[in-house]
Amino acid sequence: MGKASTTAKDRYNAKSYDDIRVRVPKGQKEAIQAFAEKNGESLNGFINRLIGEAMGIEEGEAKTEQ
Repeated sequence: MGKASTTAKDRYNAKSYDDIRVRVPKGQKEAIQAFAEKNGESLNGFINRLIGEAMGIEEGEAKTEQ
């Protein structure tokens, strides 16, 4: 991947997404990731789905207030 491509992706991600850092005990990331993949999801998709379910947000729906 070239430098221009990386720069373009970084710019798009900064404009489109917020970053949240989640810390888990050593070894738990691998267990969570394996569980998500076993169920056909990426780690990020799994976490986003769980957050959405907990907040009562339908898939694809953006909710900024609660």
